[in-house]
Amino acid sequence: MGASPSDRVGGGACWGVEAAALMARNIVTRSSNYNEWYLDVIKAAQMADYSPVKGCMVIRPTGYAVWEAMQRDLDRRFKETGHVNAYFPLLIPMSFLQKEADHVEGFAMEVAVVTHSGLEKTADGGLRPKGELAEPLLIRPTSETLFGAMYSQWVQSYRDLPLLINQWANVMRWEMRTRLFLRTAEFLWQEGHTAHETYQEAQDETLRMLDVYAEFAEEFLAVPVVKGRKTASEKFPGADTTYCIEALMQDGKALQAGTSHNLGTNFSKAFDIKFLGRDNQQHLAVTTSWGVSTRLIGALIMTHSDDEGLVLPPRLAPTLGAVVPIYRKEEEKAGVVDFCRKLMAQLCGAERLASADARQAGRELLSVFSDASSNQAVVLDLRDDRPVEKHFYWEQRGVPFRFEIGPRDVEKGSFVLKIRYSGEKRFVNLSEATPEWLAGLVVEVQKAMLARATDFRDSHTVEVSSYDELRQALQERRGFVRCWFKESAEAEAKIKEETKGTVRCVPFAQAGGSGKCVFSGEETSEQVLFSVAY
Repeated sequence: MGASPSDRVGGGACWGVEAAALMARNIVTRSSNYNEWYLDVIKAAQMADYSPVKGCMVIRPTGYAVWEAMQRDLDRRFKETGHVNAYFPLLIPMSFLQKEADHVEGFAMEVAVVTHSGLEKTADGGLRPKGELAEPLLIRPTSETLFGAMYSQWVQSYRDLPLLINQWANVMRWEMRTRLFLRTAEFLWQEGHTAHETYQEAQDETLRMLDVYAEFAEEFLAVPVVKGRKTASEKFPGADTTYCIEALMQDGKALQAGTSHNLGTNFSKAFDIKFLGRDNQQHLAVTTSWGVSTRLIGALIMTHSDDEGLVLPPRLAPTLGAVVPIYRKEEEKAGVVDFCRKLMAQLCGAERLASADARQAGRELLSVFSDASSNQAVVLDLRDDRPVEKHFYWEQRGVPFRFEIGPRDVEKGSFVLKIRYSGEKRFVNLSEATPEWLAGLVVEVQKAMLARATDFRDSHTVEVSSYDELRQALQERRGFVRCWFKESAEAEAKIKEETKGTVRCVPFAQAGGSGKCVFSGEETSEQVLFSVAY
């Protein structure tokens, strides 16, 4: 069996204390300052940074690799349900937004507007706009209007339906209070836009895509979510009905993780999306839209990460594991590194290792795909840094598994496995390390991370029966607060004013029966989830 760091390199107690001290210096604890902790985790993992453009962020390679992993998995799910990808322009004529009244009201205050087509030099050598546009153009806040304009050209007959199109794009909604991944003026997302022959087909599509989002969140991100309907005051501007998935973060706040909208015929009326039906009569198409964004990275961080830094679920992690040789004497290096390479070959395949050697010759971090279909890699860390620095490096980047090997491990034919999410340490014989073993480890840890997050969510969901109890629960940030509530825009506005809490959704899973609304005292058949939200 393998040995601990103290057995392999000496000074184990000091090594552990030193590692803890290093990490303590650059990440505050969640209990001391949750907001600062969140930003510290992002900075330590080098996931994103603030941009010179106020309100915007730069997504660094570590963060973008996480987004790419999300894209791959979601894109597969979209295509499995019959959707195809396309790309629509970034710029939208202002007149398009004006065609749908609720849409105008919902987005008018946050759109960025392009009014000129170029720049010219001034007499003092500066620059000023030139070429004022006949019609201002909006940088897309969302693309319902543009899809509507094109669908009106493409749809002539019921045979042209359904249209099932998704696009991966960036959008802009003017926002000056930057909060990395959660609130930025520009962000990345996908937006699906579909058109259907009947209302029922559109409703089926709306709920189908909500299920896709929920399954993605729980299976791939290990983030448990609640599915439900938004109240009228919280729905998407221009939608008949909005459905959502809601997640609960470790500070007791909710985060909307995805939305799916049944738009009815609202945009078809505005953009004249008509078709000749089976009855030889003209009909309006029924449309839907649905989307998730890089906000999911924020949800991922706040669901799983700890005071040591980022924690990534293994199905998503771009770097699945790091093989770390540990030695003190130069004469020990060759044997330890050779053993590490044997482990790499067993986990990733000898051919892949040889190919990586050829392509990445001389690199201190040798990255080898363990699964080419998911682009996940195992990295051999050949840097001359101290063990504590390597521990610090991989720990704060959320890499799910570390495989540590010292001279005594080589003698025993074993290595130490360290599991990031739990801090657990296991001693494993080299002969056990196969692709199947690694795949089993992924399944085990992914399941455990979802279970832990689900337990947290369930233990931070409380039920109240009076407005005083609701107000207290929201003020104490207890998490999700479930109660009987008769939907009312006026009541919701008053509760938000007094508590900062909002109705996150009307959950699909209802208790049954009826009860008295906590605000009005009227009888109602629906329970809702309140929470303070991001």
